[in-house]
Amino acid sequence: MQSLPPLGWLRTFEAAARHLSFTGAARDLNMTQSAVSQQVKALEEHLGQPLFIRRPRALELTEAGITYLPVVRDAFRTLVRGTRAVTGRRGDVVQVMCNLTFAVHWLAPRLAAFQAAHPGVLLSLTTELWEPRELTEGADIEIRFSLRPPDTVRPELLWAGAYYPVCAPGYAVSLDDLHMQPLYDCTGLLANWSAWAEDQRLPWPDPPVTYATTFTVTLAVAMAGGGLALAHDAIAARLIAEGRLVAPFAHRAALPEAYYLILSPQAEHSPGARAFVNWLRGEIGA
Repeated sequence: MQSLPPLGWLRTFEAAARHLSFTGAARDLNMTQSAVSQQVKALEEHLGQPLFIRRPRALELTEAGITYLPVVRDAFRTLVRGTRAVTGRRGDVVQVMCNLTFAVHWLAPRLAAFQAAHPGVLLSLTTELWEPRELTEGADIEIRFSLRPPDTVRPELLWAGAYYPVCAPGYAVSLDDLHMQPLYDCTGLLANWSAWAEDQRLPWPDPPVTYATTFTVTLAVAMAGGGLALAHDAIAARLIAEGRLVAPFAHRAALPEAYYLILSPQAEHSPGARAFVNWLRGEIGA
C-alpha cells in the first residue's frame, strides 16, 4: 500500500489522458493548469517513468501511459461499485421497513407510480415477518401491521379496515360447509377464523386451520385453489380486482390489527423520506 501513489494524482492523470490536455483536465477538476501539470509530474516521478509525451499543442500517451490508463480507470470503477455496495447510497436513498405481505401485495404494484413522480428518490426496502419492538436501526420509515406499536416509536395510524375469507374464482364453498374446507391463516393475529365466525354468530366447531408466518403464503394457497384464507383489503383488494381471488361471503369483520407509520428522527430532515411519506398517505387515502 505504501508504494501506491495518492488517489488525487491518479484522478488527475485519468482526466489528462481522457482530454490529452492539461487544460481540459484542469477544467474538469476545477484546478489550475499548473497544478495539473505538477501532479502528473509527481506521479511520473513516483512511477519512475513518463506517462505523457509533451507536444507543443497536445499530449500523447507513452507506452507506460497506455498500459497504466485502463488499470487506473478500472480501479476507479471498482471503488465506485464497492462504495455503493457498502453504503447502499446513490442519490437520495430512503430506507423503508415493512412486512413482507404489505411489500408484495400493496407497495410493489404502486412503486412505479412513486418512481415516476419522484425519479430522484431511490428506496431501499427491507421486509420482516415479525414486528420489532423499537424502531429498526438504519430505517428511515417503518410500516407496521400491529395491534398497537409502543408509544416510544410515535406511531401514526395509516389504515384500519376489515377482514374476510378469500378463495380462487370458481371455488365451491358455502357457509354451511365452510368448516369442512381447507382453511389457512396467518399465525399470531386476533383477526382469525374463530373471531370472524363469532362476529356473525356463525356456529363454529373449531375446525383445523393451517397457519403460516405470512399472508403471502396463505394467499398463494388460496389463489392456487387449495382452500380459503383470511385477508384484508390492503393485501387482497388488488388480487380481487384482477380476478385472482374472490370474497365468497358478504360479511366483513372489523380488523383488530392496523397499519401504522413510524418515522425516524432523520426522516424529518430528508426530502426523499418526506416525499415518500406524503405519497404513501395520499395512496392510502385514495
